[in-house]
Amino acid sequence: MMDDSVGLPTDSGASDRPRRAVPRYGLIATAEIIDPVSGVRMSGRLSEISHGGCYVDLLNTLPPQTEVRVRVTRDQGSFEASGRIVYVLERMGMGVAFADVAADQMKILESWLAELNS
Repeated sequence: MMDDSVGLPTDSGASDRPRRAVPRYGLIATAEIIDPVSGVRMSGRLSEISHGGCYVDLLNTLPPQTEVRVRVTRDQGSFEASGRIVYVLERMGMGVAFADVAADQMKILESWLAELNS
């Protein structure tokens, strides 16, 4: 399930921008973005995560709407899912909406979010 509003930057004073559908949490972890078509692998730093997606700090980004695989690694293991780039901040990073998250991977993500929410 993809939610295009996940990861979109918001400005508390702007009423014309979409609001996030789910809360995001700050999490510093290693992220690998894989473009399955070209085979390109990019490493970056994950800085925010939610049930619906994440934000990855990267200097070199992929275009919006690119289908990708995302792998997030931290001390407590790793999480992997398919996703789609929903927005790009040039030379800064990109927002990724998760899609097709396997049940075992969703359990990992939910445990991380529960930990971050406590």
